[in-house]
Amino acid sequence: MDSASKLQHPRRNLGSRHRSQANRFVKLAKKDPDRAQDSLAWAEQNAQQAVLYDFTDERNWRCLAEIKHMRNDAEGLSLVLEDLFVVLGRDPNQLAQIKDVDHMEVGLELLEAAFLTDSLEPEVWFDQLDEDSLSKFAIRCKRLDFTDQRANIVYGRRLERIRSAGYEEMFIELVHHLLAHRPANHELWMELGRLHERREEIDQAWLCYDHVQQIKPSEPVRDLFLDRLKRAMDGQDSLPWSGPSVETRADFLSKMQILSQTVSEVPVIDDIEVNVEDINQELKRLMNLIEVGDAAEAFFLARTLFTSGESWAEEWMVKAQSML
Repeated sequence: MDSASKLQHPRRNLGSRHRSQANRFVKLAKKDPDRAQDSLAWAEQNAQQAVLYDFTDERNWRCLAEIKHMRNDAEGLSLVLEDLFVVLGRDPNQLAQIKDVDHMEVGLELLEAAFLTDSLEPEVWFDQLDEDSLSKFAIRCKRLDFTDQRANIVYGRRLERIRSAGYEEMFIELVHHLLAHRPANHELWMELGRLHERREEIDQAWLCYDHVQQIKPSEPVRDLFLDRLKRAMDGQDSLPWSGPSVETRADFLSKMQILSQTVSEVPVIDDIEVNVEDINQELKRLMNLIEVGDAAEAFFLARTLFTSGESWAEEWMVKAQSML
């Protein structure tokens, strides 16, 4: 995991520590009005660190928003709300709420309304659902943007809660949307692989473990899975299983590529300089995707081509993987 990925993994202890420090400075500001602005500046700095270290704790967001409000920073409060809605999946309906409003008047109310309907705590969030709202969530989940790693983590935890409640089919369907938007989420790939393995869906389990090993070569989960299968087959007359067919792999990767396209439509860029005259359409598509920074779709497209025997696509697969 790179440093940026580590930074965006919740660390509750550090978040709580910075929030406590922010609250101390707020008390100092109230106690000594002459130095209130200096104290609030320090409070805001610590509150920002609290959110940075643990974006899954609503208290950190609330602390930062209240300090922005105390400093009469309407623009800053607007940015806090916008960042929160990014973490919540960039729901267009929510983003529309924060435009053209008086944030000093209703900003804190919008924050509490967001938490009330879309809690960051997976247990609290799930306890508010009934069968109808769960179905609506599944529909909504398919149109949200999960490219932000924080959103991927928040919704990944929600989906794991859905799975633990027995909704395995819904989990499998929706988790592919998260993974298509952020293929580097190896923990979620592992969870999906384990579920397929328990269900004895061998091909699908292998595809998940293979993806984990592709993005994290230090974790040979695919090889360990094959070892488990071979041991299970010892003494049986069945032929040894060596992996899904090329067609199965290509179909899986193609479906993931299609799901990744829901994030954005990539325009064709005509002014890319190339050294060959007769460039094929797949290569041109890959170049366009890399150029505009759509690493997820580029990665799945390159893996599909490489799996299908197009060895030239390996270079682009590695390049896209480095951008995830």
